[in-house]
Amino acid sequence: MIDGQPIACFQPFIDTATGLIAGVEALGRLRQPDGELLSVGPLFFDPKMRPPTLRQLDRQIRDDALARIHEAPGDWFLSLNISPRWISRLRPNQPLPSLKQLQQQGVAPQRVVFEITELGGGYQRLPEVVARYREAGARIAIDDFGAGYSQLDRVLALQPDILKLDMRLFQQAARGGPSGEVVRALAQMAEKTGCWIIAEGIETAEELDFALECGARYVQGFLFGRPALDFPASDTYRELFAQLRDRYVQRKLKERSNLLELRQQLADFMARLRPWAESGAILSSLPDPEFCPRVLRIYQCDRHGTQTSPNLEWKGLFWKEDRRYLGHNWSWRPYFYQLLAEGGDEQRLMLSGTYRDATSNQHCMTAGMFIDQGRRLLLIDIDAEGL
Repeated sequence: MIDGQPIACFQPFIDTATGLIAGVEALGRLRQPDGELLSVGPLFFDPKMRPPTLRQLDRQIRDDALARIHEAPGDWFLSLNISPRWISRLRPNQPLPSLKQLQQQGVAPQRVVFEITELGGGYQRLPEVVARYREAGARIAIDDFGAGYSQLDRVLALQPDILKLDMRLFQQAARGGPSGEVVRALAQMAEKTGCWIIAEGIETAEELDFALECGARYVQGFLFGRPALDFPASDTYRELFAQLRDRYVQRKLKERSNLLELRQQLADFMARLRPWAESGAILSSLPDPEFCPRVLRIYQCDRHGTQTSPNLEWKGLFWKEDRRYLGHNWSWRPYFYQLLAEGGDEQRLMLSGTYRDATSNQHCMTAGMFIDQGRRLLLIDIDAEGL
């Protein structure tokens, strides 16, 4: 028994390139006699609900969304949720119900994104169905990417046009920590496979910052708009988005300024270290990093990546020697071959990208300079947290 009138509400997607609304997602609601709108989501997880009832509810909401999308600007897209659980019930070569609905409502498939809401049941036939959607001209998105068992092989098999990052994972990642690295890696993977990224669940300026850092093409969330019955104007959030984008840019410029300041500090410290290293590297005469507070350790390698000196770790007041890594070869690590690729110019300070050190679990950067006529590399590991 469905309690209420099934209708569609619409939540906007903001195009990060323009700040304009680029499309909307249709979300199911039940309108109560007093006008209150309740989400249909819990019904789809209620074991007492019969599958035919849920299929009918799903199609009613989709019909309502398709009938009303004509009221929206013609360049908007409509995102419709599709569950693969129903696919196993399709007969071979049976016309796809969703495409029939588009035809009945006069909506061009090119205007629709079919959003696969899970990668569970019906997977065997899912690639075939996705191919038929795509052949008709629709685009394909995968929802909640990164949640639980995302099964990357299935993502690669379906080759979606859009990946929606899992909201809970994304919000956690925006607060920092290891999940941030996971989401950045997922975003990089999406970019390399030609997918656009949607970051959903954006509720704060900090979460928007993280979405922009991940290269999200579209953002969605309460920061811009809640699901509503009516369509807002395309430029409703453009001014707000522009302000938030400018805030993000200013923060990135500040980070860049900090990085340039750090590079200068490292250059000054390296100028003091070089004579020390080339005159025997005696621990008692090693200068303090008083003007470079981010220093973690210094060490030397030959140009093949083999460590030829102990780690000398700065403990805040004194240097401590750690000989455990003598003879270890670091040539396989990205920071080392990035430095090596810069060349053997003894006057040039080289600085790697940020990476997470597997031993200390710290975010680090490594600065290096060739010494001893290019035969050795003097290296400084620095704390990159916050950079």
